[in-house]
Amino acid sequence: MEQDGVLEAVRSRWRVATLGFAAVLGAIDRHAWAQTAELVRFARGASGAEVRGAVVRGERALYSFQARGGQRMTLRIAALERDAVFQVYAPGAVPEIKASIPEVAGEALPGAGEGDDATRWTGVLLRTGAHLVVGSTRGNAAYRLTVSIR
Repeated sequence: MEQDGVLEAVRSRWRVATLGFAAVLGAIDRHAWAQTAELVRFARGASGAEVRGAVVRGERALYSFQARGGQRMTLRIAALERDAVFQVYAPGAVPEIKASIPEVAGEALPGAGEGDDATRWTGVLLRTGAHLVVGSTRGNAAYRLTVSIR
């Protein structure tokens, strides 16, 4: 049931918010946000995967997936009110907490960085490794993130 998926996504984001609150209190180290990355899993033989989630304004969701340099990737994010966006970071990017705010230190892919408000991105990946996708919103949003790698 789709409603159950949205509820689980909200619970997942609540865990992220709880970690952020604990960081403010100094209860966890500044790299704890990295532990909240959800691995995007591709079914055996599939070239694409879909993740459903939800975040509230000012929060972020973090996803990770493995890909090889030279592969072509397409990312799309869709939300009912069109208020979900993403950023994509090359291998080597590190999630961290600065001034109580979850951020990613690293190289964003062209057109999919902070402030680009990307909702769709297609390009050839230059490096092999774990790529990070950060989902955020311009308001509260339930979204569907689709990743395709060929």
